[in-house]
This record gives sequence, structure tokens and C-alpha cells, in this order.
Amino acid sequence: MWRVHRLGEKPSYRWEDAVVRWCSEKQDKKTIDEDIAKFRWLDQFLSGRRLIDISRDYIARIGEAKKSESTAATANRYLALVRSVLRRAAGMWEWIDRAPHVELYREPKRRVRWLTPEQRIALINTLPVHQRAYVEFALETGLRQSNVMRLEWSQVDMERQACWIFADQAKGGRSISVPLNRRATAILQEQQGKHPERVFTYKGRPVKCANTRAWHKALKRAGLRSFRWHDLRHAWASAHIMSGTSITELRELGVWEDEAMVRCYAQLAPDCLRQAAEKPATFWLRSDKSKNQNRLQVLDSVAPRPGLEPGTHGLTVRRSTD
Repeated sequence: MWRVHRLGEKPSYRWEDAVVRWCSEKQDKKTIDEDIAKFRWLDQFLSGRRLIDISRDYIARIGEAKKSESTAATANRYLALVRSVLRRAAGMWEWIDRAPHVELYREPKRRVRWLTPEQRIALINTLPVHQRAYVEFALETGLRQSNVMRLEWSQVDMERQACWIFADQAKGGRSISVPLNRRATAILQEQQGKHPERVFTYKGRPVKCANTRAWHKALKRAGLRSFRWHDLRHAWASAHIMSGTSITELRELGVWEDEAMVRCYAQLAPDCLRQAAEKPATFWLRSDKSKNQNRLQVLDSVAPRPGLEPGTHGLTVRRSTD
């Protein structure tokens, strides 16, 4: 204390001090429970260690330890949390002079997954009866897993055929108004009377998690690989785009910030672009001349042939006067 008050030195804070203050200031954070679970795992490496002694190399060792038992993406979530705490300690709290640099692992880009009508039927038929309801409801509304699992009857208006998600329940922090189509309304009607508060239940109790063994077994039976529960939202968005819903309308339904996020979620099937793919062929064969003038008929493929002069494509062309 004398060195702090007389010499102006900063007090020595430990990792536990930072964790306690972080949890105190982030109580309103939606994923605070996940942060606490990560802190419990990090305790074996950082417990009792002073913040000024946590170096870049030591953090890299922690990342390697987590990567060895999980994936690079999971290790990045832990490293990002450590980085955020140290940056806050250096900036807002002024506990340390500077935060060490934390380098994250490069993550492979995930494919945008969507379901064909046949795959949807196969998945629904292989699911247990109680899971079919909320999986199909997610495919009809595009709601995230937590919003489907925690949906209450107080958030449903059967007469108006709508339900809503409060701002504190939504990932983006904005309330969501969800219009219900006929199938989604029928699913809710089937759930009436099973529980006084929650919509989706199992054996009279509210469902807490959908990512269960039964879910993964159903995916295997349906022949779906690398398919996550969140991909149901991708499938919902893709089905809208393929059915003719505009990007502007889909953006409002999904409550996305911009159209770029819509394109990240929605996948357009090749069959839907078939008509657009035919347009270049129509353009190349189109003639702006009168009917009596010559037209070109392409007889061979556009593959180049050996021995051709630069700029030629090996097209065999015949002139006709039809």
C-alpha cells in the first residue's frame, strides 16, 4: 500500500479479481452463464496468477490445451474471453499498463446448410414424437433453439395467429414479432392443454434442450451429416428464398440487421436459378437483324481446340437463311 500511495505504483491484481469484477459488471449479459463455465475451466491455468504475469506465450499454451481436447473454434471462444477480460483490465479498470496480444486460430468456413423437401420429410419421420413438434415449428418460423424451447403461452395469440419474442430473449436485443402460418398454428393447437406455461414439453415437463442424443440419432437415420440444430434456421430462410420471398421481406421476418446477413443464412437451390442460367444462351443466339438475314447456329461445344490461333474458341459455325 505504501508503494501504491507514495510511489504511484499500481496495485497487484490477480486473475480472480478480474473474474469477480467481470461477472459483477456483466450480469445482464445473455451468455454470462457460458462465461462462468469457461472461467471454471480456465481456473486450472490462471488461478492465483497476477494479471501482469499473464503473457502472450502463456495464453497460447492455454489455447493449445483447449484445442487438443475440442476444436479450434471452441478454443477461440475461450481465448476471446481471456482477451476481453485483459483488455478491460488494461482499459476501463486501469489495472495493468497493457493487455497482451491474443491470437485466435483460423476457423474453417461452414457451409450454408438447407433441406430439400425429401430431407425434411425424412428428418421429421425419424424424430421422436415429442421432438417433431418443435423441430417442425422451427422450420416454419425460423426461430432459434432457445426461443422455441422457452416459448410460453403468454407470448402466443392464437386469434391473431402470431407470437412474439421479448427483447431480452432475442439474440439481437430487439423484440421479434412472428407471424404464424397455417402449419405453425396447427402445431401450437396440438400442444394446448399439455402445460400451463410452456408450449413445448416432454412427459409434462418443459423441454430444456433440443440438442440431445435422440436428435443426433435422427440425423444419422435421415442421412444428414454435419447438420446442426441452428441449421434449421438456414433451412427456413432458404425455403423462403426458393419460394419467392424477397430479401427485404425475409430480412424483416428474420430480424436481421442488413441484407448481407440474409444472404449468409439463405441458400438458393440450383433449380431456382435454372431460368436465369438459360439467359446467356438466349443472348448469344439472339439476332437483332431481320428474319431474312443470316443467323448463327452453334454446332460444337465451346471447348478450345489445339492449334487454334489466339482469341479463337473452336466454334464450328454454319450460316443459314431460315
